[in-house]
This record gives sequence, structure tokens and C-alpha cells, in this order.
Amino acid sequence: MNPLTTSAFDLPGHLTAKADQTLIAGDERHFAAIAESLEQSIADLSGRLAAERRAPGGGGRQALDRDLQIHRLTARLRALRRFGLDLCLGHMVSADDPEPVYVGRLGLTDSAGRRLLLDWRSPAAEPFFGATHANPMGLASRRRYRWTRGRISDYWDEVFTSDGLVGHAALDDQSAFIASLGGSRSPRMRDVLGTIQADQDAIIRAGSRGALVVDGGPGTGKTVVALHRSAYLLYSDPRLGHRRGGVLFVGPHQPYLAYVADVLPSLGEEGVQTCTLRDLVAEGATAAIEADPDVALLKSSANLVKAIEPAVRFYENPPTKGMTVTTHWSDVWLSADDWAEAFEAPEPGTPHNEARDRIWKELLTILVDKHDGDAPAGLIRKSLLQNRELLTTFNRAWPLLEAADLVGDLWSVPAYLRMCAPWLSLDDVRKLQRDEAQAWTVSDLPLLDAARQRLGDPEASRHRRRHDASVAAERARMAKVVDNLLEADDDGEGLVTMLRGQDIQDALVDETEPPGIEPDRLAGPFAHIVVDEAQELTDAEWQMLLYRCPSRSFTIVGDRAQARHGFTESWQERLKRIGLDRIDLASLSINYRTPEEIMAEAEPVIRAVLPDANVPTSIRSGDVPVVHGSTSELGSILDTWLAEHAEGVACVIGDPTFRSTSRVRSLTPELSKGLEFDLVVLIDPEEFGKGVEGAVDRYVAMTRATRQLVILTSS
Repeated sequence: MNPLTTSAFDLPGHLTAKADQTLIAGDERHFAAIAESLEQSIADLSGRLAAERRAPGGGGRQALDRDLQIHRLTARLRALRRFGLDLCLGHMVSADDPEPVYVGRLGLTDSAGRRLLLDWRSPAAEPFFGATHANPMGLASRRRYRWTRGRISDYWDEVFTSDGLVGHAALDDQSAFIASLGGSRSPRMRDVLGTIQADQDAIIRAGSRGALVVDGGPGTGKTVVALHRSAYLLYSDPRLGHRRGGVLFVGPHQPYLAYVADVLPSLGEEGVQTCTLRDLVAEGATAAIEADPDVALLKSSANLVKAIEPAVRFYENPPTKGMTVTTHWSDVWLSADDWAEAFEAPEPGTPHNEARDRIWKELLTILVDKHDGDAPAGLIRKSLLQNRELLTTFNRAWPLLEAADLVGDLWSVPAYLRMCAPWLSLDDVRKLQRDEAQAWTVSDLPLLDAARQRLGDPEASRHRRRHDASVAAERARMAKVVDNLLEADDDGEGLVTMLRGQDIQDALVDETEPPGIEPDRLAGPFAHIVVDEAQELTDAEWQMLLYRCPSRSFTIVGDRAQARHGFTESWQERLKRIGLDRIDLASLSINYRTPEEIMAEAEPVIRAVLPDANVPTSIRSGDVPVVHGSTSELGSILDTWLAEHAEGVACVIGDPTFRSTSRVRSLTPELSKGLEFDLVVLIDPEEFGKGVEGAVDRYVAMTRATRQLVILTSS
């Protein structure tokens, strides 16, 4: 479609009244201006990007600035090309000014500087999302568009004053919005920016200081709020920019991350790092679920994570006796005080393996300074590096450590665990021991993460040592070259004699650090962390996130009623216990997703075990009753649904033998959390489990449906 010659509106026949030119002519003119500006902007950005890529790379700060500029231009160009006219979400008309203000995913101006689109994250755009009849925020009216394949398939107008009635003969109020909630789902979360509601927008725009808890039941838009808040904060809060750490978004599992993968790019924000807790630790990819609930409970405590500190300190002990160190020229006495001095060289908080390198350098400096004679310092150091007795003693006193070995020892050496965690009972220590020390479980991940943070990367240490050895060898080789040149210099004057200077010799040696290990982009620190389904995190898992966010700036999204292992405390109590102090609570209570027929069956399931559960109120009826039947009907039910619905996605929950297809997923109750489907079929939900865990799994699974719920049992 060429938006300059083809209408942006493609309204179905039953919406003929909305196609009246008196209603949409102004929009058509504005869309023509947007199309022209988009074309020009894309051409300009393409030219600037090409010029930046042709320009010399430079070095240092210049190279960094060039790379950042290329990244910014590329991201902007990608966003403009991703959308067309559907960059526009709608327009609002002020009670004081009849000229509509159009709101978009990105800001856009024409060549004359006229604003065509106001970025949705700007303060001036807030009334577009936040205005209500109770608080119109200065608006006379608001129009929102529903885009389908790049053209407007519907729109609805809301009027806040009597003057706003002018030019809105086809008022739709909330009916189009309600209808859109029941639209067909897809494997990826659909675009919902244009339908953000006032209660959600207020939370999205809340400040970033401290921890903001967003508590809400199923279908209240918690995930929508979490994602849009991530993009909003990066745009609006300069303290959270990428150079200051940026934003980390943590989801509950990989199917969830795949489901929401398109949302942030559609908001023009590609700089947010997304992950699950498993992704924070290399061992997370293959870690199993802890089989013994008692062991899982022990490992869920933040106290056990604290055992990592004494576990590492056990390996940081300077020798208490002196030793004689032999070099090619003389013997040097290295006293216990010298060892202690070297061990105090690293700054407090330096990771163990990095501190080891600094101690070694300090130790060599002490020995060189104590050496008697005229031998060059470089040759003395080289001799010391080859001293096996010194290296052996040092390695025993401060060994290079791997996180996996350290944690594995806790689970295989009872005396070591008792020393590091003296509060554990003998029975607890026994429970934590296992035959395969490094058969990792999800419950081990917080300890592995704490150990890795405390130790640092041993490969980085090895990389630096190899580099230092390479530089030392190059210095020695260059020294020989200089000596040969000086010997060949007959008159002892001129340029060759300058080679005697240390500065010149240093300049001849390339000390550039070669490409090393790829940095861990999830290691932090981050300026802000957004956590979805946060009710599931254990105290130990919270430590993984607190370490990555020194500012303690969090958005914490969850529902206590959906905690599989129970959540009897308040949010404030839980978060204060794990180390957060500035805590604000916002609540979402309107269920936009789940029809009231489904919620009527789901509510008693959760209230049976959690009478005070925050069960939200559904705002729409699906007019489709919940169906009960036999598991033998599964095939026919799915076949019928697929034949009757050309679009949409279904999910079978609770049948591990059912294999997913392109339009029918197969998931466990736990992996369905955070997702939504047009049709949900539960298989033997009473088999999901007993007590709180079973009830939560049933409640979560039931509330994934946006249109129809079917419950099948074997009996």
C-alpha cells in the first residue's frame, strides 16, 4: 500500500458509518504528512548511517562514540522500517485547543519542524492513556486506532466534554476496545500499546527510585505493564541510560520470553537485556529441579548463600612461616610479614581470582626490591616466575578457584559445609550431601552465582597471565635486538643511541591487550531490574538480582495468589527480609483477558486454599460456557476448534504425551504462566497436585484462556 494514494482506513462493511469522510478526512490528511515524513526520514537516516560506516574508525573514545552513533541510527532506522503509518496510536483533542495531537510509538517531525507524532513516553502524551471520565486530564476527546496489516480496521472515540461531541458522530466508546480483548491470539504477544488503560499507564509512568511492586491477578496486564515500563523508564529517566547500566528484564521461563520477544522492539527499544534466572548462571541451561523438597527449602534461604564467603576465605591464607627464594644471582628471604603485606595489596571487594593476580605482582615487587646486586629487575622477575617452590607455596596459599568446584565441595565434604554454615544441623548437612557433587539443580544456581561473583572468572585471570608472559617475552626479545644494534653502532652517537632510553624501548613493545573473553552481558551492574512473576523467587534467588542492582531500583510484578509454594507474607515483609527497604505497592484489579464465565469457575479453586487471594474482576463476557468432558474427546474438540477458527492459538495443559503443533501448544501448568491462548484444554487438573501448589497450578492454567476453557478428566 502506498499511503499517499491509498486510504489508511480499511473498515469492514458493518462499520460503514465510521468511514464517513466527515469523521476521517482530518486523519487522512495527517497520515499523508506522516507518510511523506517517514519516507524522508528513512532516506536521511540511511544516508547518515552510510556516512558513519564509511568514516574512519579512530580509536579510544572516538571509536566508542562512532559505534554508539551507528547503533542509535541503526535502531531508529529499524524502528521506522518495522512500521508504516501504524506508528500512530491515535489522537487526542484538548479542551482548550481543537487541533488534534497525534500520539505515536516514536516522535516524528516533518522537514519544517512541525510535530507529526508525539512519542508515547513523553509527559505530554500521558492524557492519551491516563484520561478517564472522572479525570479527563484536560481532554475533550480521544481516538484510538486498531491496525490490521498496516491499515486501520477499526477505531473508537471517547468524549470527555460536551464540546467533544463535535465531529464524533460514530461514537464507539469502549465497545471496540472490549471487542479487541477477545481477538485471536498468536504465538507472540500482540501489540497492545494503543489499548493501555489508565490504571496500567499510571504504573508504567511511576518513578524508578526504590522498589515498585505491581500486584495483580490473572489478566490484569501485569506483563504489559512490566514491558512498557521498561521502555518508558529508559526513555524518561537519564539515570537509567545504557552508559549507567541500563535495564534488565527477568521473566519466568523461556516460552514466556519467546512470547513477549516482539514487544520491546515494537516500542522502539532494543537495549533492554532479557533473561530468566537460569540464564544468569552457565549451569542453568541443564540444571534439574531439586527432587527433595527439604533440600530445596534449605537452599532457598539467603543464609546458605552467605556460606560462600567463608568457603572462599578458607583458601585465602598467607603463609605463617618465611622461606628462602633462590634466584640466579642470590637468595632472598621472604618473611611471613612480607606474605601478609602482599596479601593486603588488593582493594576490598576484589574478586578472589583477580586479587590473586594483584598479590602475585606485589609479591614479585617485594622480592625484587629485597634482591641484592646489579641484575636488571626484568631478569630478576623472569627468574622468580620460574621458581617452582615459590609458585607452589603461593598456589597453596591463594589458589585459582572455580565456582563449580567450590560449590561442589560443599555438597560432598560435610566438614567443609559445617565450617562454612555452622548454623546447619547435622541432619541438614547430611541432607545436602550428594553422590554427584556437580549434578546441578535449579536450587544450586544462587550459590553458583554467588561463588562466581566472589571468585571472578578464572579464565580472565589465565588470559591476563598469558598476556603478561607474552609481553615479558617480547621485552626480552626486544632487549636483545637493542643490544645487537648498539654493538653494531660504530660512533656511539645518533639515533641508535636513543635506543638506550627506557621510554623508547617501552614504545617498541606492543602491550595491547588481545581480544579476550566475551563479557557477560547479564553480569551487571544494571541501573534498574524488572522482574515478572516475582512471587516465585526464593530468598536465595533474590540475592542473584540484588547483586546486579546496587541502586536497589526494581519493578517487581507478581501475584501472591499465583505463588506455587505459597506466599503467606505481605510483599513488604518479603522484600524487606531479602534486603529492599524503599517499597511502594500498586495494585491492578481489573481482568481484561479472562471472560467472567471462566473466572466464575477459577475463583473458587484459589479461594479454597487462599481465601484472601487478589482475584480480579472481569470486564467482559465471552458468552461461551466452560465445557467439561472426558479425555477421550480431546482429539475431536481440537479438530472442531481448528476447523471453526482460522486464526488463534490453543493450548493443552497437563498431558505430557500430547505433542505441540503449529497452532496447539502442549505445556505444563508451570510453563503456561504468563502466557495466554484462545482455547485452553486442561487434562485431569486434579492430578496437578495437592494443597497450595496444586490449587495454584489449576488456577493459573484455567486463567490462560481468553475465549474458551475445556476441562477433561479420565474418569
